Amino acid sequence: MKPLAAIGIDAGSTTCKLVGVSADGEIIGWRLEKAHPRVEDQVRRLLDSLLQEFPAEESLPVVATGYGRKLVRGATLNLTEISCHARGVYRELGEAGTLVDIGGQDSKVIVIGPGGQVVDFVMNDKCSAGTGRFLENTAARLDVPLEELGDRALAAEKEEIITSTCTVFAESEIISLIAHGAQLEPILRGLHRSLISRIVAMIHSVGLRPALMLSGGVANNAAIRHMLSEATGQPILLPRFPHLMGAYGAALIGLERASKPENP
Repeated sequence: MKPLAAIGIDAGSTTCKLVGVSADGEIIGWRLEKAHPRVEDQVRRLLDSLLQEFPAEESLPVVATGYGRKLVRGATLNLTEISCHARGVYRELGEAGTLVDIGGQDSKVIVIGPGGQVVDFVMNDKCSAGTGRFLENTAARLDVPLEELGDRALAAEKEEIITSTCTVFAESEIISLIAHGAQLEPILRGLHRSLISRIVAMIHSVGLRPALMLSGGVANNAAIRHMLSEATGQPILLPRFPHLMGAYGAALIGLERASKPENP
């Protein structure tokens, strides 16, 4: 078994992810849980679990990213999700282009250059519209399991129009549609369309450069992938573990920096 050479921690708003990589940058172990209020305690427990299962090199860089990155004690470095998602996805897919990261608390569109560097980005962190929270809140309101949202939206033969990209106003529209006898699946399809319209506007603000890639937990939603491809005219490239890309990128950056000789 290869030893752990670096660990990336993505302390997100909805989930906490840890990824351990070998010296050649391959993922050899990971942990994922719903985010707890005491981030530092959760990270320590998951880190101990990972280190107990996998052998580790003596000098082990630990890089933190995500919403709660500054609460991660013992991290050798903390970085923004933008650079970490870009690095993780570029390593996985080997493609420059446009990366859409739909997280629980915010969404980002990142332009990745030929060498994997961040060329430009735009971020929505002021409103939950266009984020995973937008879908999560509505799923709870409609009593639909989150993992079923995408498939049920795609199964709809028609689509209810939801004009608002604000979570609060969109919920009011949904309540009104239900009161007027609208079926659940067309409402869900309209909800996804509303989110996609927000994401596409963000893409246009930085300019779409193929390939079009997705990361973050919402990338597992089939309707999001289908509608985004439909709206942009581009096929969607997806890494193996889209929900782990932030933590993976953090680990890769830690590995890279640890391999560089220190300045005298």
